[in-house]
Amino acid sequence: MSTPTLERITLAGGCFWCLEAVYERVRGVHRVESGYSNGHAAQPNYEQVCSGSTGHAEVVRLDFDPAQVSLRELLEVFFTIHNPTTLNRQGADVGTQYRSAIYWHTEDQRRLAAEVIAEADAAHGGRVVTELEPETNYHPAEAYHQHYYARNPDQGYCAFVVAGKVDKFLASFKRLVK
Repeated sequence: MSTPTLERITLAGGCFWCLEAVYERVRGVHRVESGYSNGHAAQPNYEQVCSGSTGHAEVVRLDFDPAQVSLRELLEVFFTIHNPTTLNRQGADVGTQYRSAIYWHTEDQRRLAAEVIAEADAAHGGRVVTELEPETNYHPAEAYHQHYYARNPDQGYCAFVVAGKVDKFLASFKRLVK
């Protein structure tokens, strides 16, 4: 059996616990890592990122097999499970660390993401604020943030916010569930 050739994309859409919980359930996604990206601090920690002083966004880095799930499908999930029309905000989470962004790793990803953003923007009446930039200055989040929802499903934020995003994914994308 041959090893699949994986691609990587980095997404910001509010709290990384929400995105991580969803993408860990997507067929063809081999690895999901919560982290911080596209800020200026060398090795930010959670408290620094939450203060807004580092410029980093909370992100998930996805390693996926494009033979099992396309980047377009991953981006369709992305635009379904977060609100791309609120600048630096997802629900009660407010700050630049909660911005909507796609951080690409290849020129082909940039082109496709720009196309999908334009489609989402048209669907949302020209209100999409999702930024599109190359991934820069990525740093993994602390170990306690990794697989957070899987380990803490009854924690308040997980039960009331993350679970709703997981349920929305499961209802909307049955064909993509592992």
